[in-house]
Amino acid sequence: MATTTTLRNGIDVEQLVQTIEATKADPAVGTFTFRASSSWQDGTHSIGRIHGFDHAGQPDDTRDVSFTLHGDEPPVLLGSNQGPNAVELVLQALAFCYAVGYIANAAAQGIEITRMDYEVEGDLDVRSFLGQQAPRPGFTAIRVTGRVSSPDATDEQLTALCSYVQDTSPVRDMLVNPVEVTTSLEIV
Repeated sequence: MATTTTLRNGIDVEQLVQTIEATKADPAVGTFTFRASSSWQDGTHSIGRIHGFDHAGQPDDTRDVSFTLHGDEPPVLLGSNQGPNAVELVLQALAFCYAVGYIANAAAQGIEITRMDYEVEGDLDVRSFLGQQAPRPGFTAIRVTGRVSSPDATDEQLTALCSYVQDTSPVRDMLVNPVEVTTSLEIV
């Protein structure tokens, strides 16, 4: 007997429901440890790699190769534009997180999405990074504009979903709430 997979917005809805039920039955199924590494190259250029992660305490082996990212600064910040800078990657991470949250939750609610775009911008004062007085070294404000189209949802449904996505976004949560960061240095 053939099985039918319900795809909505490119999301396997049955698998999404199974994942939700699995995390309800065993909260450990919802735990992950993600990793990234960076190797300085020259000037402000570094190469980052993202490969493995742990899921429910076990290593994931679904990635055959690492994702490779180049990070750099624009010339005005002493770089050579070989990649986005770290704060631009934070803004992109928020856009990615909002998009996946919106699309997956729309699929779960039976809403078809035909367009989903985010533009994210953040204000930053580098004087603190340069050892001068400034409000803080990080973003002082981040603004997000989303654009969505759906042939079958009301404006109210789409707006409510946008609020829900903001409330449940891991990246937004990390930006608006303190996260303990522990740093160690090995001299080699």
